[in-house]
Amino acid sequence: MPPEAFLEIEGLTKTFGGLKALETIALSIEAGKVTSLIGPNGAGKTTFFNCITGLIAPSSGFIRFRGEPIASLPPHEVTRRGVARTFQNIRLFSEMTVLENVMVGRYLRSAPPLISSFFGALFQSRAFREKERRLREEGLRSLAFVGLADRPDLPARHLAYGDQRRLEVARALASEPSLLLLDEPAAGMNPRETEALMVLIGRIRDQGITPFLIEHNMKMVMKISDQIFVLDHGVKIAEGTAEEIQGNSKVIEAYLGKPAER
Repeated sequence: MPPEAFLEIEGLTKTFGGLKALETIALSIEAGKVTSLIGPNGAGKTTFFNCITGLIAPSSGFIRFRGEPIASLPPHEVTRRGVARTFQNIRLFSEMTVLENVMVGRYLRSAPPLISSFFGALFQSRAFREKERRLREEGLRSLAFVGLADRPDLPARHLAYGDQRRLEVARALASEPSLLLLDEPAAGMNPRETEALMVLIGRIRDQGITPFLIEHNMKMVMKISDQIFVLDHGVKIAEGTAEEIQGNSKVIEAYLGKPAER
């Protein structure tokens, strides 16, 4: 495997009964580059992310992250190895505060053994209080990074839609990933929010975290992506730069439903 390819997918296939959602997908993600996965609705994009993050098991194929296989690992172990994600449909703890939502994402990196954690919380031990203080400080730093540090005690449900999207990103970042999967992060955003999101994705990359996103906003994809992969009916039909993808006849046909004019 090339040293720069830190996520490597080979022959990835997923079937649901008689339906083949993914068929022998092969692709390589390079560290430090913004990568986008695009395709029509039903192309298998979210299924692909679910396989990478351990939410569903592939039917066959290999997923290697930093040279180690992760396809058989449960989600928390995938996250522990440095792969975090957001979801197409926002999945926040709506009754918890903004800061508490981010602290949840940090617990994976700081959780002690279950027994000591239980008794520490029960008796409010010094070690437990110190851990909570550190979690709050780290959570506030994550909120500051995405521009939400001024509302840590607000219930998450009271945030505007775009801010809830950013809160999901902050929670994912709290687990200290080196690869961040963003599933349609611009969905439902207005142009101003989308512009702010593009800036945020650039800042995430500058922090040494590699963004990999599913997105339908083609203007955004073409503007920020270093490499783009295209799925259609579970099959990878193209890969390349924004310029290469824009001129690819297979991609045009997949989106427009007709062959490109020559």
